[in-house]
Amino acid sequence: MAGKDIFKRVAPAPSGMDIVVSADVLADRLDEVRVVDVRDAWEFDAMGHLPGAVNIPFDAFRADAEQDADSEQGMLPGGDVFADLMREAGISREDHVVAYDDHHGVFAARLLVTAELYGHPFERLHLLDGDFSSWRLEHETTDETPAVEPTDYEIREPESTPLVGIDEVASAVDAAAADGGTVIVDTREDWEYEEGHLPGAVRLDWRELVDDETRGIKPGDELEAILDERGITPDRRVVLYCNTARRISHTYVVLRHLGYENLAFYEGSLTEWEAAGRELATGSESEE
Repeated sequence: MAGKDIFKRVAPAPSGMDIVVSADVLADRLDEVRVVDVRDAWEFDAMGHLPGAVNIPFDAFRADAEQDADSEQGMLPGGDVFADLMREAGISREDHVVAYDDHHGVFAARLLVTAELYGHPFERLHLLDGDFSSWRLEHETTDETPAVEPTDYEIREPESTPLVGIDEVASAVDAAAADGGTVIVDTREDWEYEEGHLPGAVRLDWRELVDDETRGIKPGDELEAILDERGITPDRRVVLYCNTARRISHTYVVLRHLGYENLAFYEGSLTEWEAAGRELATGSESEE
């Protein structure tokens, strides 16, 4: 089992905020960042929101679920669509963006990953540690909608991308079976894993990294213990998948927060893998 010294934290962003930012830190920096609420519009309006937050509902940056399963874009909305959303929300590429939802951050994380894949600098993307329910326990909310001035937000090709396609994932499955340098990680629930998963995949339900009481991520030492026990360590190439790339978005952000650098994000996930007729294993991990 790998020692804890191989874990490292990513250096704080230029704003002084880490990738995952606490409610207290954000409360002191609300005027320095653009806060994005990804809940449904009715929740944003009827239940209130963080001061200064703009609303980009999850469904707005999620592709139509009825699209072709073999689409290279997976569930990504398309660059033009995403650029329009960011422009209308008054967000520029220079802005530090803090996203939140009311589901432990999994929908918010998807916005951040989408922004990164379309070229927004990752060091300017942040996840609220917790969600709306945890925020309002100790911090103020508002029902006032902020005035927004549209920007000229442009999509740019990132210098590097964690995206991997189905053939690269198939090669990673072979590599994971041949040596210890790669680990395939399934972030779904146990019953889903048992019904069918990529051969040799390690199961890590994304919710295992969440603290039910705080609704944010668990303390660093607890995260590292969970990951280390599964063999998901920073010295290995980590290939993430779920069904439609929503749940892996949260795991991806948490791993980046912990300093993982060699991450592969399978946007097509099991939806594409099954549609292509690729091999699936069944049963629990202990049965393989």
